[in-house]
Amino acid sequence: METAVAGLIQIKNIELCADYDFVMPLEHMSASEPSSKLKTVKASCQTCRLRDLCLPIGLAPDEIGKLDKLINRRQRVRTGQHIFRAGKPLHFLYAVRSGFFKAYEVSNDGIEQINGFYLGGELLGLDAIGSGSHQCSAVALDDGEVCEIPFDALETLVREIPTLQRQFHRILSREITADHSIMKLLGSMSAEQKLAVFLTSLSARFNMLGYSPTSLFLKMSREEIGNYLGLTLETVSRTFRKLQDDGLLDVQRRHIQIRDLKALQQMTEIGHCNH
Repeated sequence: METAVAGLIQIKNIELCADYDFVMPLEHMSASEPSSKLKTVKASCQTCRLRDLCLPIGLAPDEIGKLDKLINRRQRVRTGQHIFRAGKPLHFLYAVRSGFFKAYEVSNDGIEQINGFYLGGELLGLDAIGSGSHQCSAVALDDGEVCEIPFDALETLVREIPTLQRQFHRILSREITADHSIMKLLGSMSAEQKLAVFLTSLSARFNMLGYSPTSLFLKMSREEIGNYLGLTLETVSRTFRKLQDDGLLDVQRRHIQIRDLKALQQMTEIGHCNH
């Protein structure tokens, strides 16, 4: 991950087709379900605006064509819809095209722990590769779109295309690094530093996708931010107010205007957290 916090939040709502109707939730689909059961659009890595952030990065045109054939459908996802749930077998990886998604676990006593937020160009479902079943659940926090990538077919293809294999290994390495960074974040930083890392990471992601790095719209709740960062709801709200009083932010409900990005970045360096 380019920043200390992994897979934070969605960059911007992307305008999607209004005539789409769901027939069956993704979590109920198996790898053998025919695509005719769903009103979907054939995915194309060749024309995707996120191709340089996702699996196709560095691939030659003919290699991207092979990946295109593997990705059998592009799926609309509604707010609150699960892509997969903990304990379910691994059939697909999901490349996020738009919207943003929350990965979380639920403890035996019913307490939810958020593991990360995923956005355009990132892969969901990597948690299941080791065991063959998902260790967490993934739910859409906004209307969005994902590409379904059959995992067994992807495994075969990465053996045939060294560039794709290297890119897939980079993605796996990024996930491992992200887990380590989160542990550092939760264990060694103050509330202000944690929130600064969260916001500067988000800012960098906006910038990567071609949007303003200083005008951020947060669709996850303050409570979800606190859950992810290991802070109470009251602490998150108080810290937003403190950063606003210090002149670093303008906070209007879920719209955050960063007034001093450099100062916010300097706050993350105090905690010796890799950016």
